[in-house]
Amino acid sequence: MADVAAVARAPQCLRALEQANHVRCARAELKNRVRAGRLSAAEVILACPWQARTMSLGDLLASQRSWGRIRVRRLLVSLPVAESKQLGTLTQRQRVALAAALSR
Repeated sequence: MADVAAVARAPQCLRALEQANHVRCARAELKNRVRAGRLSAAEVILACPWQARTMSLGDLLASQRSWGRIRVRRLLVSLPVAESKQLGTLTQRQRVALAAALSR
């Protein structure tokens, strides 16, 4: 009986792994575009594409060229936003404030 349950779950697990891999690859491409300067972090924050919805704000900001964890923390301390906050959960006010701070 246990073998039947394992076989029935296998396709679901494989689909979940494929989906997770798809999201990881899309995020890596997004981070590379931000790092290369073809896309700004402010644009990503304002638009919030599907790849970035569950990405943490700290990961996105640190993917910019010459931005490390210390610089990210300094920016986020000046704004009432946590480093671990997911981009999809930001309010419109937080998005605009972050984009304005990054544009300075």
